[in-house]
This record gives sequence, structure tokens and C-alpha cells, in this order.
Amino acid sequence: MAPAAGDSDYLRQFAGEAEWYNEVFLSAVVPGDWWRRLPHPLRSWLRNLAGVFFLYLTCGFIWCFVIYYWKRHAFTRTARDSVPTVRAMRKQIVVSLKAMPFFAAFPTVYEYMIESGWTRCFLNISETGWAMYVIYVALYLCFLEISIYWIHRGLHDIQPLYKYLHATHHMYNKEHALSPFAGLAFNPLDGVLQGIPHLFALLLISTHFRTHIALLFIEVVWTTYIHDCIHGKIWQVVYNFGQGARLPGNFTIELDTLYTFPGSRAEGAEPSSLGGA
Repeated sequence: MAPAAGDSDYLRQFAGEAEWYNEVFLSAVVPGDWWRRLPHPLRSWLRNLAGVFFLYLTCGFIWCFVIYYWKRHAFTRTARDSVPTVRAMRKQIVVSLKAMPFFAAFPTVYEYMIESGWTRCFLNISETGWAMYVIYVALYLCFLEISIYWIHRGLHDIQPLYKYLHATHHMYNKEHALSPFAGLAFNPLDGVLQGIPHLFALLLISTHFRTHIALLFIEVVWTTYIHDCIHGKIWQVVYNFGQGARLPGNFTIELDTLYTFPGSRAEGAEPSSLGGA
């Protein structure tokens, strides 16, 4: 299921919906109306930037207040549990904020491609039916899980990529320093590399437009909350950060379990390059 590139009326609905998102969100968070004079792609980029900025800081501060302050004694009951210093979290926030303009640019490119008819996005679930919609979402998530896992693994296993790109993230993924604010503390190119599967997913798999937008924001929340050194009783397929050498895909660590071989880096002693995302 994909719109024809020449179906201008259909494609205009994508642009119209994106513009509605821009109007609702930017009018609520950006002072004045100067942004309305910007070209449509820049308005979409500004909305994505403001959205990731808002989600990142809101989720991070809520976590810190609840886990590190309000419920601290409930969640930090062993020597392994650690609360990062304010200084460490401040550094993570600075690195993340510097990279956010680049992170916001990538979904803006997706939207331009969707609005131009280059992808397999569709507008309404009624166009495919609920059964096919569920199948498409499952395929989309599986594709992202597999692709992001192998990109992430390559960033660890290929030393130049780790040294010049991914090591920035691991500077802040150390015990007693890891916090939700480390979730987006990436070298911008590292973040873009791990975002490439989203682009190819839209080219290869029929994807509901609103579901795609919603999943991008869910990923920001997820990425923020899985970075922590608190040892909790949680679902083991996502039990990763700060607690072992397992590498995650987009949401789980199951692929690293499947592709771990005797004597490999994930079963043996943990290399210095591991310890988080």
C-alpha cells in the first residue's frame, strides 16, 4: 500500500496533517508567530526539535524526581544502586542539547519524503484494514529491531566507529554517572546512523503515518528511561543498561542473545567499550 507519487491530492493530506501538528504544538510552546513565516520544512524541523527537547527534559526530570528523590529509599537499597551526581547529569544534558538539532533534522527528512510520495506511508487504517495494519506495524518494528541492533553492534565491534562516534555516548554510560539524561548524549553522526533504519522502513514497509509519528516519540521516551543504574525487577529482555554486556536493538536485547556465540564478546569478559547502549 503506497500512494502514487503523482497523486497530489492524497499527498497534500500528509502535508496538511504535518502542518496541523506544527500549528498545535508550536503555537503552544514557541512565543510569538514568527515561526509561521518559515518554510514548511523548517516549521516541521522546529516542531520536531521542540518535541524531542520537551520529551527528553520532561521524562528525565520526572524520573530524577521520583527515583532519585521522592522514592529514593525504595529504589536504592543496595550498594549496586547508584544515583548520578548533578554534575554528571548536567554534562549529559549539554551533550544531548548540542546533538538535538541534528536528531530533529532526520525525522524532518522522513516527513519530506512522505509528503513527496517517495515512501509507502498511508493515511488511514481503513485503506488496509486492521489485520494488515497490525501485520505492517509488526514488520516495521521487527525491521527496526534487527537493523538498529546490527548498526549498534557495528558501532561497538568496529573500533574506528566506536572510537570516533559511539565512545561519546559511553563517556556518560558509566556506573555512578549513568542517568536518563544519557539516553540522547550521542555524537550527532552516531544518532543519525542509528536513525537510518527508520528511513528504509518507510521505503520498504507500508506504514501508517500517525503510527510512525507516535512511535518516534515513544522511542524518545523509551531511550530516556532505559538509561539508569538502578537495579529493578523488570522484564529481562529489556534489562540492559549499566548492568551487563548485552547490546540492545531498538527495544530489546533478544537479538544479542540469539547472535551470541561461545567465546564472543557478549559471553566473555565485558570489554571496556561495553556497559550500556
